[in-house]
Amino acid sequence: MKTICMVNEKGGVGKSTLCLHLSGAFAALGQRVLLIDADPQGSLSKGFWGPQKIEELELCHTVAALFDESLYASDVRPLFQPTLFERIMFVPANDHLKRFNHPVPEETGMRQYMLREFVDRLEGFDLVLIDCPPNLYTCSWNAMVASDYVVIPVPPEDFGTQGLRPVHRAINQVRTLNPSLRRLGHLIARRDQRLVMHRNYEQRLRKTYQQLVLNTVIPELTAYKTAITARRPVEINDPKSAAAECMRCLAAEILERMSVRESKPEAA
Repeated sequence: MKTICMVNEKGGVGKSTLCLHLSGAFAALGQRVLLIDADPQGSLSKGFWGPQKIEELELCHTVAALFDESLYASDVRPLFQPTLFERIMFVPANDHLKRFNHPVPEETGMRQYMLREFVDRLEGFDLVLIDCPPNLYTCSWNAMVASDYVVIPVPPEDFGTQGLRPVHRAINQVRTLNPSLRRLGHLIARRDQRLVMHRNYEQRLRKTYQQLVLNTVIPELTAYKTAITARRPVEINDPKSAAAECMRCLAAEILERMSVRESKPEAA
């Protein structure tokens, strides 16, 4: 089993959307996927079940239970929520997580390891995908401590790229607790090929980060939004669409890169 977290300090870069749609693509490839929503906004959770159901969940049925000392070491089975889709399970989040998202995660003691301890006990999954909030507080820090790989989604524009340096610094800091954490790469998302600005930023990113930019690019396509409105991964909602094909290509590239990283550890 491998664990991947989606991290960027900037919001609106597509982390939740990518986790949702990637789960469908991985499932279509035969992977058993667990999604963990580590964002207090619960965007990924709402993408599957809608705002009302997620907002009504009690703390003990969300990822926040892992950080609550009164519930620590209790039965974690109530955290798992089935989805309507084969091979996809879920651990949701909502506002209950806010109180635990400390801005200085290094000061939170053993709470830095809560997600890692949970992931280490998992059985029956091939992949764990963790969606992170648009900051580098306790939730994102925990996700990186628990993960084997980091994917950094980034739109090819100025606001999207502003959070990259802090993310790389955080990854290097987290490696004091999780030395095996590796950067799988930057993922160019929400690209509009018609925009000269987007093409220029993509060239700049590839020149700067070279092999640490995934080959697959995720364009801005209506099919992704339509699928989320239907509360489905695009692979299930519209499997013949260009959007679904992009996600399948991304899933295949991620699996290939993980295989390569296992044989050739990251130098940087």
